Amino acid sequence: MCRVHHGRVHAMTVGLCEDDWELRSVLGRALKAEGFEVATTATGREAVSRFSEEPPGVLILDIGLPDADGRDVCQALRAHGVDSPVLFLTARDALTDRQSGFGAGGDDYLTKPFALAELIYRVRALMRRGGDRPEPVRAGEALRLDPASHAIHAGGREAPLTPTEFRLLAALVARPGQVVRRGHLINAAWPDGAIVHDNTLDTYIARLRRKLRTLGVADQIVTARGVGYSLR
Repeated sequence: MCRVHHGRVHAMTVGLCEDDWELRSVLGRALKAEGFEVATTATGREAVSRFSEEPPGVLILDIGLPDADGRDVCQALRAHGVDSPVLFLTARDALTDRQSGFGAGGDDYLTKPFALAELIYRVRALMRRGGDRPEPVRAGEALRLDPASHAIHAGGREAPLTPTEFRLLAALVARPGQVVRRGHLINAAWPDGAIVHDNTLDTYIARLRRKLRTLGVADQIVTARGVGYSLR
């Protein structure tokens, strides 16, 4: 069962999740000077809590956060129904790193160090792109994903997830009622270049089904034979 996410999108607000205080301060001042409102956070857990309730027009998200991988934070936000464009900041520029960022639901990628003018340009471009997005939906309110602890919460109970299980479930929760193709699930849950056999994906799905049952969650992972899986 799905419901519309009721958090109002703040179109001219830039969300910023960066643990480096100095860089966070510099970016905040630069964005405000360009006329944007800025909402700042310093940890992945704080970002999910704040931006799932108040989605920004664009989210600038550091990958190397102290409590979580920024890519997991992005997936958790997508699973919570947040469809704001995401610009990843990272010190790593390998092709596989960029690919994993896009696979996690990111929209753009900027490598440190960068020019402030380029960041502003990219934010404006993402603002224009984000304005055309449909109203997001989210899965049943029972599920809540925590990227800091790699856990799923439901009905006051918690089940720990491995990083791969977390990313796999987040990809399903982000598209409630839709069949998510096997290739997309593999790209979302495993690093680029990893050798993932069909039975490996199926084994992880079976693990997730067991963990959801222990939480008493009504949502079930349904098999679309030969195509992928969906969460209903």
